Amino acid sequence: MSLQRLEKLKAAARAEGFDCVAVMPGANLVYLTGLHFHLMERPTLALFPMDGPPALVLAALEATKPAAGPHKIDWRLFTFADGTDPLLAYQAAAQALQLSGQRIGIEALAMRVRELRLMETAAPGARLEEAEHLFGALRMIKDETEIAAMRRAVKITEGALQGVLDTFGVGMTEKQIASELLANLLRGGAEGLPFQPIVVAGPNSALPHAIAGDRPVQRGDLLLLDFGVTVDGYNSDITRTFAVGEIDDEMKRVYGLVLRANEAGRLAAGPGASGEAVDQAARKVIADGGYGEYFRHRTGHGLGMEGHEPPYVVEGNATPLAPGNVVTIEPGIYLAGRGGVRIEDDVVITANGAESLTTFPRELITIG
Repeated sequence: MSLQRLEKLKAAARAEGFDCVAVMPGANLVYLTGLHFHLMERPTLALFPMDGPPALVLAALEATKPAAGPHKIDWRLFTFADGTDPLLAYQAAAQALQLSGQRIGIEALAMRVRELRLMETAAPGARLEEAEHLFGALRMIKDETEIAAMRRAVKITEGALQGVLDTFGVGMTEKQIASELLANLLRGGAEGLPFQPIVVAGPNSALPHAIAGDRPVQRGDLLLLDFGVTVDGYNSDITRTFAVGEIDDEMKRVYGLVLRANEAGRLAAGPGASGEAVDQAARKVIADGGYGEYFRHRTGHGLGMEGHEPPYVVEGNATPLAPGNVVTIEPGIYLAGRGGVRIEDDVVITANGAESLTTFPRELITIG
């Protein structure tokens, strides 16, 4: 599989005139090679020329890892020992691949300044240009194995959420709830987390990316949980909002609008529909309900090996969705100082429409 992915990457890069593609440790390198490296002070970089075997610049202590990897790739290794200048290894790699003066595609969102400067010095005259879109195009279409991993991630996610509800009590702090959630996720089989869980209540729920604090949850609050897990390298991402006891009438109306917007977005998603069209369908419900200015973010994003990846469900993205795309649908309304509501589902595009991988109840649930 990795060799096929490498050939697809090279074909796409060659068509755009790149001579080589440089890949940092992270999701793209795992996708292409199955190799995991820590992103740390030792600057690791994979180089995929259009012709000939790829090269890997890495610390000497990691030198045996490529051969033990899950895929047989004919790597050329260029190593550096701790306490030595890694530039020498980068220069050796650049000379072997004849990269001076060449056009090199890089991951603009992942490459650090350190690796960028090493490459600029090691390959004089080389043009390092953004090539993020090459990976997006490769990874947007998930196969059945990838979707199956996401289904397992969703199952763990929803089981952990139910466990939180079963143990919830008024007066618990956001941090205490988050701790219970994390324990449930790990017990359920999570291998990792795509992002720090968002567990917030009351006024804090009006901040879309707030983090759990020491505030006790009170009656009349909205409690919002946004989280996911990683299973076999693939992620889930769900948000549900709950009423803690009786909430006021306006927040009930807000919840109803977000619920209908979520449904409209899921119904609009399907092969041939653009991310922009799905965004507009969800946004129209909230705007027509009088709360358009309080929906402050896009309707969703792609999901897979990363928590956020293409395709994006947002105004301006006219690219049609295709079978195998997995996106989130997550409209929200946020009233500063009072509270916020977000309902998020993971949706896979199918040949005939869309299937929600997440099935946890969306209707307003009262707890406490």
